Amino acid sequence: MELHGALNDYKRSQGNPRQFPGERRSTTGLFSGLDERLVHVALDGSIRDYSYPLSGLAGLDRSRFGLEIDGDVDWFDADESDQRYVENTAVVETRHTVGESTCVQYDVTIGRLHLTHFSLEDGHADDDTSLHACFGFAPEGRAGRIGQLWHDDAVEVHHDTEHDFLAASTGLSVTGQVPERFDELLAAEPADFPRSPTDDRYEEARLSPIVMTELELAGSSPSATVATLLSDDGDRTDALERVRAAAVDHESSDAILEAGREQARDRLLVPDHGIEGGVSDLRALALLRAPTGARMAGPEFDPFYRYSGGYGYTWFRDDAEIAEFLLDADLRLDLGLEEWHEMSARFYGETQLSDGTWPHRVWPHNGELAPGWAHGRLEEAESEEYQADQSASVASYLATYLRHVDPADEQVRKTLAAALDGLGDSLRADGLPGRVQNAWENMTGRFVHTAATFLEAYTAIARAPVDEVLVVRARERARTIYAALDDLWVPERGVYAMRADGGDLDDRLDGSTLALATAHLEYAMLEEVDDERLDRLVSHVETTLDGLYRNPDGPIEGLTRFEGDPWRVREQDAEKIWTVTTAWGARAAIDLSELLAANGRDEAEAFHEHGRALLALVGPGGPLRRPGGYLSEQLFDDGTPDSATPLGWPHAIRLATASALEAPLSSSPADTGDRTPIRD
Repeated sequence: MELHGALNDYKRSQGNPRQFPGERRSTTGLFSGLDERLVHVALDGSIRDYSYPLSGLAGLDRSRFGLEIDGDVDWFDADESDQRYVENTAVVETRHTVGESTCVQYDVTIGRLHLTHFSLEDGHADDDTSLHACFGFAPEGRAGRIGQLWHDDAVEVHHDTEHDFLAASTGLSVTGQVPERFDELLAAEPADFPRSPTDDRYEEARLSPIVMTELELAGSSPSATVATLLSDDGDRTDALERVRAAAVDHESSDAILEAGREQARDRLLVPDHGIEGGVSDLRALALLRAPTGARMAGPEFDPFYRYSGGYGYTWFRDDAEIAEFLLDADLRLDLGLEEWHEMSARFYGETQLSDGTWPHRVWPHNGELAPGWAHGRLEEAESEEYQADQSASVASYLATYLRHVDPADEQVRKTLAAALDGLGDSLRADGLPGRVQNAWENMTGRFVHTAATFLEAYTAIARAPVDEVLVVRARERARTIYAALDDLWVPERGVYAMRADGGDLDDRLDGSTLALATAHLEYAMLEEVDDERLDRLVSHVETTLDGLYRNPDGPIEGLTRFEGDPWRVREQDAEKIWTVTTAWGARAAIDLSELLAANGRDEAEAFHEHGRALLALVGPGGPLRRPGGYLSEQLFDDGTPDSATPLGWPHAIRLATASALEAPLSSSPADTGDRTPIRD
């Protein structure tokens, strides 16, 4: 998103109690793109790229489409359109009503290519009917110092290394248009897009990122296909051939749909494997996945860091949790995701720091260090500006990968051995991790969530096929953390504290502490969980789920992050409901149910049902689920979605939890849970 678009949105959104002015939201509309390009299709049919984190290329910043009938152009309107995914593909169908005409738009993104097909389904088409399209490119994220080349039937927009190409299946007339002038940017009202074409400085049309086109609607069923291609390889001839051929080869809706079906088969989106909504979850995760196998947390909606620190990056917490949840679901349902698991393991090995830990966040397309505020271990070894739970989550995944995918992977063994040293650097004499940043990234302290991730990581390493010396070290540290958790118990509330801070216990309820349930289920496969600990887990999970649950006067219900959470509430008085914590609560309740059942506890069934009820809130038909099956990070009480959409983390939790309910692996944590590895 370049500054022109941000300022226009700022003007349009000021005063809106459910929007943050200047953001590029994806809370409505659908995405296409299962490779290295991610394109958002808004309800009005406009398309734009969210591709930079996945490919390093910026592409389209804005666009607009409309029909010219009898000399008048009617730009497509979100209020007159319907949208859906076609079957189990990533093809987006948008139906536009324009007067008495219906124009059907199909969008699919394959590799760095995006195809948009328009078909006039009813109404009339004659010599006075055409399609108008306006594209605002932003190669390398730039709105200035841009050039256009008009190659007869194709257009090239470039800055330096990035060149963006446009072609169509039918006749294409092209003009350029200068971006908003300074006085328009400073005006109180937002500028229209496209702007008025009148300008007496004709040369600036060639020094602009904006392309105006008019397309013929050809054939007995009038239609046209527009293709855009992002390129940085310097081969203009090849790029022009590719974009021209793509437009012609996909000049029909049937060709678009078949391309989408083939892509879905290649990306393992079909069949549904018996889990309702499973394809929607896999599709959301595939949309966020780069060719490296790493995932960005969500589509970047706040590129200027106006209200957040950005989302279009790979966090090792989110990514490793997603990887482990996908592995869990794959083991139960035979999803065929072996390549995904392997690429995650490779990526973690390549991005590990020399001290055995992982940085705050990296770019998913190349693993290079990305901007962040928790890179403390790159600055000084003892810095508290470090999120130790991220390294623990990666270690848990790698240990599980060794057990279930490739026990002979020597590189993963080396990475895991270094990770064990890195985790040890964060431990203190009392057996708990020292002062670090928390999972929500908004405070520092000694967190229960961090301790829970360490308990799970050490247990997973102790169960992995690694050197016996590492097994013994990991097992002993798991026992130490298990015992040290008693220091964080708050008897007055019957919960584990959020954190220890300066010698005091912060006893606010915190959704991230629900990680204790899964950590203890893992630990029970290594050591006994005693009755007192089970009593405390029952009290903690029950109190946390009940205390964070909200059912406001509106269409939604679910769990908040933590007591008193003030983030992005706008004019709302209470904390917002989060899909992550709601899905996390479901998983914690079901994991605790399994642990309790294995120990003959009567509370097991109640937690099982509680987990099912929470899971339904983020499942198909649930009030937190959005069109396209998306889960937004947060929602306002009136049901308005907010922040990153779709967010990968809750999709992975939901898929794995639904899989666990449909296809349990064992009846008891006493079972080692070892299955035949995916790779022999």
